[in-house]
Amino acid sequence: MVDHRKLGRELGIFHSDPLSGAGLPIWLPDGAAARHAVEEYVRELERRAGYQHVYSPPLGRRDLFELSGHLGHFADDMFPPLRMAGDDELILRPALCPHHCLVYAARGRSYRDLPLRIAEIGGMYRSERSGVLGGLTRVRAISLNDAHNFCALEQVGAEVADVLRLTSEAHAALGVRPAGYRLSLRGPGGSYVGDDESWQRGEQLLREALSGLPYEEAPGDAAFYGPKIDIQVRDAAGRESTLSTVQIDFDKPERFDLSYTDRDGSRRRPVLVHRSLVGSMERLFAYLIEVHAGAFPFWFAPVQVEVLPIGVDQSAAAEAFARSAVEAGLRVRVEAEGSLGARIRDGAQRRVPYAAVIGAREAADGLVALRARDGRALDPLPVPSALRMLTDSVASRSPVPMS
Repeated sequence: MVDHRKLGRELGIFHSDPLSGAGLPIWLPDGAAARHAVEEYVRELERRAGYQHVYSPPLGRRDLFELSGHLGHFADDMFPPLRMAGDDELILRPALCPHHCLVYAARGRSYRDLPLRIAEIGGMYRSERSGVLGGLTRVRAISLNDAHNFCALEQVGAEVADVLRLTSEAHAALGVRPAGYRLSLRGPGGSYVGDDESWQRGEQLLREALSGLPYEEAPGDAAFYGPKIDIQVRDAAGRESTLSTVQIDFDKPERFDLSYTDRDGSRRRPVLVHRSLVGSMERLFAYLIEVHAGAFPFWFAPVQVEVLPIGVDQSAAAEAFARSAVEAGLRVRVEAEGSLGARIRDGAQRRVPYAAVIGAREAADGLVALRARDGRALDPLPVPSALRMLTDSVASRSPVPMS
């Protein structure tokens, strides 16, 4: 069985150190490179879908989280307030939605602004007990791919359906294999906010969005403010967890007194749709390491091409190819020490997708011989053709290696 904690450390994806603190992993250069590629892709996918990106602080005043309801429902999972000079108490946020409500409220809104889609890959923090922390799945500092879509009631159904479509597109590119959909509803005795009518309306809208998709209902798993659709995945041990989610919230717009001017000049309350296409970067990569056994798809592999000169006479040609590849946007590394066979085997063990072998013939004729990590050898190609093929593969966001 593949364990992301073991393989992630062996491949140099992340590191845990007692001095950093339990549940606070450090992303190493290769892990950071893969994560950066995924974050860039997600932001571009969102940008093309009409999202606007923001940066918001990971801290907020105590009043903010009292207003949002998080202190009333999640106080035990939040870090204690930081006492500042004066009377301010600042808290590491447990969620991004309060700050995004402040983004909406930053100026007056009209029906022409809706749906307003605010997105961010932002930090949030949970005071998890030491005994439940492990690897990248349970951490205290979380980088969440989050968005909050403010829309009119009549736009909610289409907005949720579009979120499900975007999620499927992102999952396909990443090689995520959903285990199923779950409609998370209120359960008896839970601590929920809002009136029955709003809850029933939200549940009906989510059921309509799931029409034609197989799903199961999960009473008691709703957020405290509204029902949600959870997209489940299974890890290497067969354990199921939530990776992506879309939630309907009638409560936050009331709490923050959010409104917009409708066509007839009246003031109306927007509906808030919370959504995450790929969840947190930590949990996502724990899953990706395991489902791909460390052999990430080419487009977000930490090192995409390892350049291998056969001998010292080919060093200059290898360095020139590496420079051209970097300029083309590829992540490359030159490995010149040791026998060629050993370097090829070492690269395959480190899950590098391609070795670019440059011998005397390739150096003389401006060619490069690509060898895939599965052992396939491609015919030597002119350097411009090889670079074009590689960059086209990145642009395609294919979850499988080039054929």
